[in-house]
Amino acid sequence: MSVKSVDSTTSSVAETTRAVVGEFLAARSAGDTGRLVALFADEVDWLLAENPAAPWIRPRSTAAECAAQGAELMEHTVPEDARASVDTFLVDGTDAVLMGHLSGTVRATGKSFEGPFALRLTVEDGRITRHHLYENSLSIAEACTP
Repeated sequence: MSVKSVDSTTSSVAETTRAVVGEFLAARSAGDTGRLVALFADEVDWLLAENPAAPWIRPRSTAAECAAQGAELMEHTVPEDARASVDTFLVDGTDAVLMGHLSGTVRATGKSFEGPFALRLTVEDGRITRHHLYENSLSIAEACTP
């Protein structure tokens, strides 16, 4: 195999990863749970530090459970106050890393949360197989506490 064909294969994989992550972001923004289920693999390596104060933050592993996280978040927070901005979007083969800032208000307490986030996604065979989110869990826990 020549170097040129390795580079084009690597580039094609990265392009697929970037496209799937773009679809994920669009579906998440639109609240399109059905589309999200289709984008997640049947089994997902899900990592989001458990936060007993926040009911939407819990272990997940199936496509349906992962896709439902956005809807559950909207049930417990004020949708009009939800903000997320991505300032970095890196792709290396099947892996993508997004970094940015998020904020919102917890419906039950009226308290707000904010902080930076990093999201690592892995795309294999056109579907998301890994979703690792790192966020300011202390700020979220404080906002959930009456």
